[in-house]
Amino acid sequence: MLTTELRSQIDKVWEAFWTGGLSNPLTVIEQMTYLLFIRRLDELQMQKEQKANFTKKPIENPIYDEKDYELRWSRFKDMDPEVMYKLYTKEKGVFNFLRNIGVKNSAYSKFMKGATFMIPTARLLSQVVEMLSNIDMNDRDTKGDVYEYLLGKIATAGQNGQFRTPRHIIRMMVNLTKPTIDDIIADPAAGTCGFLMSAGEYIREHYEKELFKDKSKEHFQDNMFVGMEFDPTMIRIGAMNLILHGIENPQLVDVDALSKANSSFEEKATLILANPPFKGSLDREAVDEKILSIVDSKKTELLFLALMIKGLKLGGRCAVIVPDGVLFGSSKAHQQIRKEIIDRQKLTAVISMPSGVFKPYAGVSTAILIFTKTNSGGTDNVWFYDMTDDGFSLDDKRQPTKTSDIPDIEKRFINLKAESKRARTDKSFMVPVDEIRANKYDLSINRYKEVVHEEKTYEKPAVIIKQIEEIDKERSKLMKELKEMLS
Repeated sequence: MLTTELRSQIDKVWEAFWTGGLSNPLTVIEQMTYLLFIRRLDELQMQKEQKANFTKKPIENPIYDEKDYELRWSRFKDMDPEVMYKLYTKEKGVFNFLRNIGVKNSAYSKFMKGATFMIPTARLLSQVVEMLSNIDMNDRDTKGDVYEYLLGKIATAGQNGQFRTPRHIIRMMVNLTKPTIDDIIADPAAGTCGFLMSAGEYIREHYEKELFKDKSKEHFQDNMFVGMEFDPTMIRIGAMNLILHGIENPQLVDVDALSKANSSFEEKATLILANPPFKGSLDREAVDEKILSIVDSKKTELLFLALMIKGLKLGGRCAVIVPDGVLFGSSKAHQQIRKEIIDRQKLTAVISMPSGVFKPYAGVSTAILIFTKTNSGGTDNVWFYDMTDDGFSLDDKRQPTKTSDIPDIEKRFINLKAESKRARTDKSFMVPVDEIRANKYDLSINRYKEVVHEEKTYEKPAVIIKQIEEIDKERSKLMKELKEMLS
């Protein structure tokens, strides 16, 4: 959790960029990410040097050769601004090193080819480097918190309804699906790769010993994480986000996930975590035909659900955020995708979230669907949960609160058998699949939740009138006394 002091330090860096001529939030985040990444490379080199000194052996896979030492953060951070700027921008300088480091044909090397250094002046570069040097980021959690805070400054939704998913919602979805060391985890609308990053953190926490094994370590670094994103800036930020979190070679693809160019994404993942765009409408001719065979629609929120079904291996599971309209929409396509998930796959849970979860970016009401790919059905009872408190205020400020439904959601989800005993007046309850079918596959919680109306009794009208008359008498008396005092 970021301290107030740390937030203030980051805000000052942000302000420095703003006053220095960079006002686009994505540009600022991208340029700041480059600097954080350069600092991280130097830290990794120091760790390698310390290990070499301890073991009395040569440095293992050094990041910097002796000829590159001047390009290290620790070497140039105190340089004169003009000297530093020249070191950054020259042909074989810091930024060129940043673009070309790493394994050839890796996600990082691929997407860094389009990277551009956009800090306009030596003064601004020096100022920002000094500010970042003063921020203590010695542990991975702090680095992650800092980065998430930066990403949180993207306060506008994209043209297709894209916006950042709050970190605590991502973590809840990860905790509910419980990634394993053998999973292939995908996000077809990866953005800055928040879901993949959080899943990676979960794996580190729960499979620490297994990650020491070469096979598991190789899988974690090279094959476990798959992401798709068509925005080149976002995917570049995403690649660096994952690397900053210790995932060195994620399988990231710069492609429109719904297009024919992504047709190979079929039965590839064992777990999908995603918050796809909500409001888009695509040219039907550009969409992969196998997706259209699942749901015939132009709406991105429906097409992405079909893509996830297509992309999962048999037995693979999915946790995805959808707008409420997906749950109750009456169009043929809406009913078609719900029927597919309920009748051909196995729908486990519908978690209704309050509309303020995505503020200040959007006020849309959403839900989380959790299902497993079976291609043979299996839905019996669907678990519904009415989340009304996510641990933050539901206004634009999103201040932390003392309460949250999330721990309760996670606790109840791991013991769904006990949920069958709950009444529909509770926060959560089970609904038989036949009842859902009878309601045209409607998955909105209000369709099934029972509301207890509290009976209120009121005084008889004559009594209320008498009380009003008495109040009027008292008011008149007081007014008379006040006038006498003023006369």
